[in-house]
Amino acid sequence: MTERAVHVGGEHPYDVMVGEGVVARVADSLGEDVERVLVVHSAPMAAAAERLTEAIRARGLTAVTAEVPDAEAGKTAEVMAFCWKVLGQSEFTRSDAVIGLGGGAITDLAGFVAASWLRGIQVVQVPTTLLAMVDAAVGGKTGINTAEGKNLVGAFHVPQAVWCDTDFLRTLPRHDLVAGLGEVVKAGFIRDLEILDIVEDNVALLAAAAPQQGDRGAEGADSGVLDEAAIPVLDELMTRAIQVKADVVSADLRESFLREILNYGHTFAHAIEYTERYAWRHGAAVSVGMVYAAELARMSGKLSDDEVARHRGVLGGLGLPTTYAPGRWEQLYTAMRRDKKTRGAMLRFVILAGLGNPVRLEGPDPAMLVAAYDAISA
Repeated sequence: MTERAVHVGGEHPYDVMVGEGVVARVADSLGEDVERVLVVHSAPMAAAAERLTEAIRARGLTAVTAEVPDAEAGKTAEVMAFCWKVLGQSEFTRSDAVIGLGGGAITDLAGFVAASWLRGIQVVQVPTTLLAMVDAAVGGKTGINTAEGKNLVGAFHVPQAVWCDTDFLRTLPRHDLVAGLGEVVKAGFIRDLEILDIVEDNVALLAAAAPQQGDRGAEGADSGVLDEAAIPVLDELMTRAIQVKADVVSADLRESFLREILNYGHTFAHAIEYTERYAWRHGAAVSVGMVYAAELARMSGKLSDDEVARHRGVLGGLGLPTTYAPGRWEQLYTAMRRDKKTRGAMLRFVILAGLGNPVRLEGPDPAMLVAAYDAISA
């Protein structure tokens, strides 16, 4: 597979490198003034973190590691404080660097650690899940959760480079792979319709990696080795999804409006995650969130029945959930009121005025919000 670079422009441009074995070149992207590097990782990435630190030390640099809890459990103020302690005890200066090695929660955390230490030091992201490769590690959004909601504390901090090594996908747990496809499909709905066509043409191949337990996106043990025939399909889907995000954040880093389109499905998704105490995988929650947003768009007269059905068909065909449990509206509504996109008492959603044409929906009628929930919980 040919190594490719997706360029992210803006005030601080960088490249997202995609290909097999690119993790071996991570140290190449560290600045000349770097003397110390902190590798933030979770327990499942311990062996990869050791290989990475060895490569960094071979360049004559000091490399230390911070092993943190996996997934959303690692995105807390307490874990942040632990990382700060490691940086302080290792005497990190403003010219040193942090590397985030892991899934989206790890890259979110590592980015915020780098953004907050000495008011900002360099960060290099090495995402190891599909979701992190196409979404979390690209774009410079960093943050942690609080007891009141997801990603409520954070900063915009652009990485020095992002390295997406597709070798990590070969043994990625099935649930994580399919959850990542939720964010890939999102990129298709908001901008690159060719993504939807590729998924539909290869749905059987991609769905072969789908979870077998039939749960609704919750965390759980699962395993599986990716079918080699799926690698080139995933490669094209990844590259297209990364390009969509790169184009958007190049034009709007700090979410003045354009970048908000990347939040398609996320307002309701974050409410699900909060209500479920982060037991759902992010991509699974986004899948349901997109169907909810599609129902809002249909009720607003902006999407046809067929376009809403295409949401359910593409996502459900991959094994992603498209419905959510009834009887939880008050909890979900409370969580959405705390969402970052809310302004005052006015809820804001990204919906579609036709596939590939995202628009903002502000202050929708509460009755319509409930009706859309009824449509996805029936």
